[in-house]
Amino acid sequence: MTNLEIAPQQEVCPPAAPEGSSGPCLQLWPQREVPLGGVRAMNVQRTLPQRGLPTIGAWCFLDSFGPDRTAMSVLPHPHIGLQTVTWPLAGHIRHRDSVGSDVVVRPGELNIMTAGHGVSHSEFAVLPPAGEALPVQRGLQLWVALPGGERHREPAFEQHRELPRASGHGFTATVMVGEFAGIASPATMYSPIVGADVSCGGTAVLPLNAAFEHGILVLDGGLAVDSQEIPPGPLGYLGTGRTELQVQALPGTRFLLIGGEPFQEELLMWWNFVGRTHEEVEQARSDWETQAGLPDTETAAARYGLVPGHGPDAGPEAGRIPAPPLPGVRLTPRKRL
Repeated sequence: MTNLEIAPQQEVCPPAAPEGSSGPCLQLWPQREVPLGGVRAMNVQRTLPQRGLPTIGAWCFLDSFGPDRTAMSVLPHPHIGLQTVTWPLAGHIRHRDSVGSDVVVRPGELNIMTAGHGVSHSEFAVLPPAGEALPVQRGLQLWVALPGGERHREPAFEQHRELPRASGHGFTATVMVGEFAGIASPATMYSPIVGADVSCGGTAVLPLNAAFEHGILVLDGGLAVDSQEIPPGPLGYLGTGRTELQVQALPGTRFLLIGGEPFQEELLMWWNFVGRTHEEVEQARSDWETQAGLPDTETAAARYGLVPGHGPDAGPEAGRIPAPPLPGVRLTPRKRL
């Protein structure tokens, strides 16, 4: 999935506070509905980035979509400087990219695409046979910022159909990325990080890495942390310095846990690009728009390559998503609260 806002805002994400300086806390950051234009006719709920909370570890973007019966239909579009993390909760998504991948990802399976210096991809809902209703669609799309030493690497893609499970006092969890409760995911990541899909009910105690900052997003049910209720919707920021997280959860509660070492680099995010400077983002946009006029033989060798199956004879899947215009202003850094 992608950011399909018609007029995306440039986000300056300043470096996090020095490791461990923020300490434990509990802040609730509201979700906001983001219309993604007419390409998918779909709205999403965005909880990261926030003006006062641009990152949690290297996690820099978190959208949730559904549950609804709107078919995802995202034509080829570009990325730089990030990893996309696709985690379906209901429905099947077909992913194709300029690395040559063509896979279907299902609930419980994980797609990781590393953009590096440039990649393009598409995502479409897998439609049922003619005459049958589209199954409910629901999922999470996250981005992880690549650190300076890795952000210009070659693009890559991997899918993990089987992920390890962790369990402990009152909880079970699928370890999506990084390590949680002594269990490590096979997914390739480039920063100290964690991402887990946790299920619990009643009292649960989760082990945490005290050097990480963490956040939680309740998907179903509800829970209380530090005597404060967290319903589905807002993102709960937990700060750093916690060696464990004790929650009181409603039966059938499910939530996303993300975290990582506080990210020490300033980021500039605009549309589908995670860079460092205004000029870098301008160049990335220009490179994508320049590809639009190239013949296929030249486009395949250009920065973002070609996505198989989306040529001029592909019918409704022909074409690409053009880059929106850049705003005519320079950027000023924002402070992290």
